[in-house]
Amino acid sequence: MMNGSGMGGGFFGFGFFGILIVLAIIFIIVWMMKPGTNNQSNHSSRNRPLDTLKERLAKGEISKEEYDRLKHKLEQ
Repeated sequence: MMNGSGMGGGFFGFGFFGILIVLAIIFIIVWMMKPGTNNQSNHSSRNRPLDTLKERLAKGEISKEEYDRLKHKLEQ
């Protein structure tokens, strides 16, 4: 008389290992959706100061000479 409490019983018939698999899948999905996990976002965050500098030049907030001077400092 098995009442479902053996090796295969447990969480909706999944058992202990089934629960671990479900938790691992959930963890992987959450980890993949976190910001900053792909290379493109890491690349864009590294170039953000240069992008800001380009925007300031385009808006006329700084001169070309000032842009070149600041760009040179950022690239060091």
